[in-house]
Amino acid sequence: MNTDLSSLKPEKLWKHFSAILTIPHGSGNEKALASHILNLAKKWNLETLQDKVGNVVVRKPASPGKEKAPGVVLQAHLDMVCEKNSDVQHDFLKDPIQAYIEGDWVKARGTTLGADNGIGVAACLAVLEDKSLLHGPLECLFTVDEETGLTGAFKLKKDILKGKLLLNLDSEDEGTFTIGCAGGADSEINLLLERKRKKAKNCLLIKITGLRGGHSGLDINLGRGNALKSLARLLFRASAETRFEIISFNGGSKRNAIPREAWAVVAVEKDEERSLKNQLRKEFQALKFEYRVTEPDLTLDLRPIAESEFPLTVESQTRLINLILSLPHGVISMHPEIAGLVETSTNLAIVNTEGKQARIICSSRSSVMSALEAVRLVIRAVCQLAGVRVVQPEGYPAWTPNLKAELLQKMIEIYKNLFQKEPEVKAVHAGLECGIIGEKYPGMDMISFGPTIRNPHSPDERVQIGSVERFWNFLLETLIRLS
Repeated sequence: MNTDLSSLKPEKLWKHFSAILTIPHGSGNEKALASHILNLAKKWNLETLQDKVGNVVVRKPASPGKEKAPGVVLQAHLDMVCEKNSDVQHDFLKDPIQAYIEGDWVKARGTTLGADNGIGVAACLAVLEDKSLLHGPLECLFTVDEETGLTGAFKLKKDILKGKLLLNLDSEDEGTFTIGCAGGADSEINLLLERKRKKAKNCLLIKITGLRGGHSGLDINLGRGNALKSLARLLFRASAETRFEIISFNGGSKRNAIPREAWAVVAVEKDEERSLKNQLRKEFQALKFEYRVTEPDLTLDLRPIAESEFPLTVESQTRLINLILSLPHGVISMHPEIAGLVETSTNLAIVNTEGKQARIICSSRSSVMSALEAVRLVIRAVCQLAGVRVVQPEGYPAWTPNLKAELLQKMIEIYKNLFQKEPEVKAVHAGLECGIIGEKYPGMDMISFGPTIRNPHSPDERVQIGSVERFWNFLLETLIRLS
């Protein structure tokens, strides 16, 4: 197994990446890597600053004669996702990443590699170190805690950067330019529940499972089912034919995930149980047919359960099911210029009933902030109709795609001249640091690009060696042309 990365090109980038592999830098534990960067910058006689949250900025003067060129910011995040296989002994707080070469890929032994975003950090350091490179005024921004909360970007002050052009080095497909991302915000709904005074008997567990779920931004347009909506539909249909009492309704676990499972416990009289099961199965078969392509493993589980709790009143039960059914979920609109890109969506993410309260979370996204607020208005209106309290905290901003941006047009031309092919231009229906930074620095022109990385955030993470060299050559040519 070849573990020597020093033979790879570009040598300076891989040298810095090899050093990064030896420094633990999981989310929230970036201090040592930040200190490493500050020490290198001091060694190279470069100006530095570090803010209270841990973000680092290193400034490199322009090449002689290029002082009047527009300032460029190179941006990468310091933290990595720490995941390992269950049979691997590894302490991410102290152990180095064990990287090795396999064909045209660099991988790690049973852990995440940290190419996301270690290659971007290494590229910044290689640019800062090399005095022979041609460029205008240069800043490198290293942010903290991107993976778990975009904390560094959120806490970044509005006067820390001087450059007007930003190159984010955190994309995972070489030859692809990302020029936009969705903003997002949640709606937190609290429905007060009333319960009967007599405990229920003869209870039935109704459970929807087997759905594929997925990321509520990147996978929202794939036609996958929402377990919460499916279960509410079954109960609504059954309530028209059969009497039963809901004790609990739960499902979903993460705000940014499409719910894969949902379950309810209901009480039903013995002489109504057969009718209830038949109604549930009938509606489930319709649901199963509708999702026959996208959700082939959709399953309904009905089983008796030993439960002795106070069921909801008829009014609370009706309000709960009607509210879940009425809340919007899925794609609201597609982008009018970028084929296949969702512009606005919303995800009914979590429902949890406990005691006298139902907690419901909706997570909405859009690359147009007015459209994001519009879908949250719909949620608020539904809640007003239901007489329910909703709190809508401030979210994170969108990075609205601009296909006519000067920086984009220039970089497309550079890429075509360098590689004799067109780059792919896209936006993503998820949150990125660029959206947050762009809001703090209005008018800043931004693009995100990087090498080819597969299976990030997992022990199968790998980075393609050839793509790193192409990414590096393109970065250098871009800095020359922008100067």
